[in-house]
Amino acid sequence: MELLIFFVICFYILSSAGYYVYFFNQEEYLYKTGYYLLLTGFVFHTILICWGYIKFGHIPARNLYETLSLAGWSIAGVFLVLRYKFNLKILGVFAAPFAAVVVLTAAIVFPDVPPEAQPLFKSLWLSLHLITIFLGEAALALACGTGIMYLIQENAIKTKKHGMLYKRLPSLDLLDNTGYFCIVAGFSMLTIGLITGLIYAKHVWGRFWSWDPKEIWSMISWLVYAALIHERVVVGWRGRRAAIMAIIGFLFLLFTFFGINFFLEGHHGEFTRV
Repeated sequence: MELLIFFVICFYILSSAGYYVYFFNQEEYLYKTGYYLLLTGFVFHTILICWGYIKFGHIPARNLYETLSLAGWSIAGVFLVLRYKFNLKILGVFAAPFAAVVVLTAAIVFPDVPPEAQPLFKSLWLSLHLITIFLGEAALALACGTGIMYLIQENAIKTKKHGMLYKRLPSLDLLDNTGYFCIVAGFSMLTIGLITGLIYAKHVWGRFWSWDPKEIWSMISWLVYAALIHERVVVGWRGRRAAIMAIIGFLFLLFTFFGINFFLEGHHGEFTRV
C-alpha cells in the first residue's frame, strides 16, 4: 500500500503541474493532462481507501495520517464532480495542489502507524459521519478557492488592470454561483455529518453532546455557514461579501480540524492521534 500512496501523490503533483502550466498557456491539452492525471490519482486513492475499509472493517480514519489522506481524497473527488456541473476548469489550479499538499503532508509528516484496533471505529454511524463531514468540508474548501478567485477578479475589474489574471479567471457571476453551490452542498453535508455524529456519540459515549472542543467548534463553523446562507437568501448577499465569508468560514474549519487536534483535548483525539 505504500507504493499505492506513492502513485497517488505523484499523480496529484503532476496534475498540479499540468494545471499550473495550463493557467499560463491556456492550451486545452494541458488542461486535459491535468484533469486526467487528477482523475487517475483519485481512482488509485479510492482503491486505497476501499482496501483499508475491507481490511479493517471501517473507514480508514483512525489517526492523523488516515484522516488527512481521506481529506485529500474528498477534495479531489468533489472537484471532479464540480468540474462537470460548472465546467470551471481553472479551479483545478486550486484543487489539485490542495489535494497534493494534504496527502503529501500526511505521508511525510505523519507516519502511517496503525493504532490498536478499537470497537468504537466499527460503526455504520461513524462511517456516515466521516464521509459526509469530509465531503462537506471539501466542498467548503473549494468555496474558499472560488472566493479567493472572485476577490482577485473583482479587484482586477475595479482597478481596470485587465492583465494576465483577468483574462484567465472566469466571470464574477460564474465564480459567485459556483461558490454558492459549494457552500449549499457543503453545508448540507456538514449538517448530515453533525447529525450522524450526534447519533454515533449517543451509541458510544451514552450522550448526544458532551461539550467536547471539536463539537463546540464544529457547531461554531456550522453557524458561520448558516449565517452566510441566511444572509444570501434573506438579505441578498452576493459577490464580495459572500466570497469573504466563504474564506472566513473555511478558516474556522481549519482551526476545528487542526487547532483542536494539537492544542485542545477531547474524545475526538482517538481518531487523530499522530
